[in-house]
Amino acid sequence: MSTGNEVMHDGVMSTGEDARIFPDVEACIDCGGCVVSCKRTWDVPRDEQRISIATMLEGQEAASGLNASSGQAIGQGESPGETAVPMQCYHCENAPCVSVCPTDSLISKENGFVRVRDDLCIGCQYCLSACPFGAPQFPDEDSGVANLVGSGGNMDKCTMCEERQDVGKGPACAEECATDAILVGTPEQISDELDNRDSGTFFNDVAMDIIFGEDASEFQ
Repeated sequence: MSTGNEVMHDGVMSTGEDARIFPDVEACIDCGGCVVSCKRTWDVPRDEQRISIATMLEGQEAASGLNASSGQAIGQGESPGETAVPMQCYHCENAPCVSVCPTDSLISKENGFVRVRDDLCIGCQYCLSACPFGAPQFPDEDSGVANLVGSGGNMDKCTMCEERQDVGKGPACAEECATDAILVGTPEQISDELDNRDSGTFFNDVAMDIIFGEDASEFQ
């Protein structure tokens, strides 16, 4: 596993243990490249996706002078206007999906990845209700046994390309992002990169605590 020292891409600053994934929403142009790269890398079916681009406040203008500074607008309590946000599993430090799973199907590994154990998932969808980022997906909920018994089938989500990181590569979505809007690295590296870009974090303090835990202080 990578020790996290080499730079592979402007958005991928380190990989492996302690690496986190986080969006720079001010860099996102809603091109969909991350969705395509994820589908191609993991053979995700056309009607399923492990990452998506959520459009917030579609068609609205930001507060005066803040049209390209959504994070700054949020920090000032102003409207950021239309904003594209890459949404996926952020492998949260305080993952609510893990805490509500009744079968321990979801676990936080020592290396920081949040993993789904398919053999324990009962499709109850508690994780979907708990996750504020919409990461859990249930592709089989309307077919087969899942439909008959009323369950959601096995949950699927972004794995942060753990297998790629095990051999020193970055997540496919981040490595192929045309604008480096998906950042991968330690919380300190991500915070420093956002500062270098003069970008804000967009998410509020509650969300940042869920994602980074005590390391959320790096972003203050």
